Amino acid sequence: MNQYDYDVIVVGAGHAGTEAATAAARLGARVALLTGNLDTVGQMSCNPAIGGVAKGQIVREIDALGGLMGLAIDKTGIQFRMLNSRKGPAMHSPRAQADKKAYQFEIKRVIEETPGLDLRQELVEALLTEPIPDSQNDAGTAQRQIVGVQVRGDAIYRARAVVLTTGTFLQAVMHTGEAKTPGGRAGEGTSSGISYSLGSLGFRIDRFKTGTPARLNSRTIDYSKTELQPGDTDPQPFSFMTDRLPEPQVPCWITFTNEAVHELIRQNLHRAPMYSGQIQSTGPRYCPSIEDKVVRFADKDRHQLFLEPEGRNTNEVYVNGISTSLPRDVQDQMLRLVPGLENAQIMRYGYAVEYDFCPPDQLFPWLETKGVAGLFFAGQLNGTTGYEEAAAQGLVAGASAALKLQGKDGLVLSRDSAYMGVLVDDLVTCGVDEPYRMFTSRAEYRMVLRQDNADRRLTELGYRIGLVSEDRYQRFQTKLHQIQEAHKTVTKLRIGDVPGDKYLRRPEVTWTEMVERFPSELSCYASEVSQQVEFDIKYSGYVARQQIQVERQNRMSEKAIPRDFDYAIITSLRAEAKQKLGRVRPVNLDQASRISGITPADISLVLAYIENPRLHRSRSQD
Repeated sequence: MNQYDYDVIVVGAGHAGTEAATAAARLGARVALLTGNLDTVGQMSCNPAIGGVAKGQIVREIDALGGLMGLAIDKTGIQFRMLNSRKGPAMHSPRAQADKKAYQFEIKRVIEETPGLDLRQELVEALLTEPIPDSQNDAGTAQRQIVGVQVRGDAIYRARAVVLTTGTFLQAVMHTGEAKTPGGRAGEGTSSGISYSLGSLGFRIDRFKTGTPARLNSRTIDYSKTELQPGDTDPQPFSFMTDRLPEPQVPCWITFTNEAVHELIRQNLHRAPMYSGQIQSTGPRYCPSIEDKVVRFADKDRHQLFLEPEGRNTNEVYVNGISTSLPRDVQDQMLRLVPGLENAQIMRYGYAVEYDFCPPDQLFPWLETKGVAGLFFAGQLNGTTGYEEAAAQGLVAGASAALKLQGKDGLVLSRDSAYMGVLVDDLVTCGVDEPYRMFTSRAEYRMVLRQDNADRRLTELGYRIGLVSEDRYQRFQTKLHQIQEAHKTVTKLRIGDVPGDKYLRRPEVTWTEMVERFPSELSCYASEVSQQVEFDIKYSGYVARQQIQVERQNRMSEKAIPRDFDYAIITSLRAEAKQKLGRVRPVNLDQASRISGITPADISLVLAYIENPRLHRSRSQD
């Protein structure tokens, strides 16, 4: 049997897998990235876009840590918009339409050129593990250690760390009306061997559902009946390393469903897999199918649809907002009732996918599994939805795998440092009962976690652990120095008897007005610098209040809970609390306090036992 030896193996080359593999490689690990099809590396399986509300913040954070996604979309985007630009800066969220093929090719190019990373077309059929000797078991609850994977064709890849990023391909079934086809994406197959391995290792496995809409031929759309949606006149890049964006931008269009569309759907609900009983699993609440929209929002007489080009060199158009698993004949009739689409030709029909995932409360906050040491999960395998959420998990898992091999702690981002930290903490602490999607409302410190300051929050950390290049770090240091100088300059200015910083703090005063008053002092600062200074000054009071909350939470985080802590010995602890704490196994009191159903009284009892080791030992002996 052929054998190949690596430090880290990453299974799956989607958005999670590519970030995981490159993060591990940047940290010096020898990495094998295994995928069933080299032609789909970095492929956008669904919508042709990156970013959005809260998702855009995640992409900026990935970039601040040296990841791929921001640079790739900057090079291949066809339209850029800043969502919520009329609201405060905490709500600003970048989004870009992508040239899907160009984006995919750019990601594949970077993967192929990354030192220490081998990209291989392999179908993984099983996970390989070994028992952990008692003398070496420092992984808490884990009794087994990952040692590699077996692939089709009588070959083994050995490694001390494996990152699974299998997307929607585990035991996957596609649904279009009554028709069912094995596969996790149109034109591609499914995998059952990994699901079998996970089940045999004791992992809980559940099912989720997702879906995608039809794609249309642009030449057959009557755009005169739709609304134009252009990009921003002054588009902002995702990456802190990007100076210029590609031109020109490509427009999108907006149209709407109507009562005729809704009535057709109602008449055919018995043929929709979600309503016929053919699909039993849960789908994403915040990206529902058009069938769900018509049923759940029966009072709405129309739903907005976005017509999004899939690239500069194709006529294929993605119809965002009308994801469906209705039969083909119903999709044909339905789209002809939409203004502008009366003669539109469907190039690809919509469908739903059911797939296996592993509830993420089986993971530590660095995304290593509690049951098998050295095995990491990322992406839709953890019950999330979205390219950005997957990429964020991939970066955390890949970096953690490499760091653990160096004898260091895995990468854990706190809730006050990154949306990525909120994402992972929500997953591992609370679990999921529906596909998880990030929103700004999930972040309690969103005034601090703005998209514009992601580098100031994360790049120093990324450089310190080895994720960020020297070039990126030096550019960041230059920006920091300029921000400091601009702050000093503004503070020294006077408008009458009012210092410049206090004057700028007024809601009606803008940086532009300040530059008009003091052109020689302030016009020299670049927009990325002046924006930071303006936000720092204007929102200093809000940030200071949030910082008090952060410090309170940090005190809880300092109270670590031993991995092998036995909650059963706390006789006065409620049975529900014992069960939930034992399942999640929080790493500190802060995480424990966020578990659903855990009360302050429960936390006090756990704290008492942690701070009194003799009490812990005496109860254990009893």
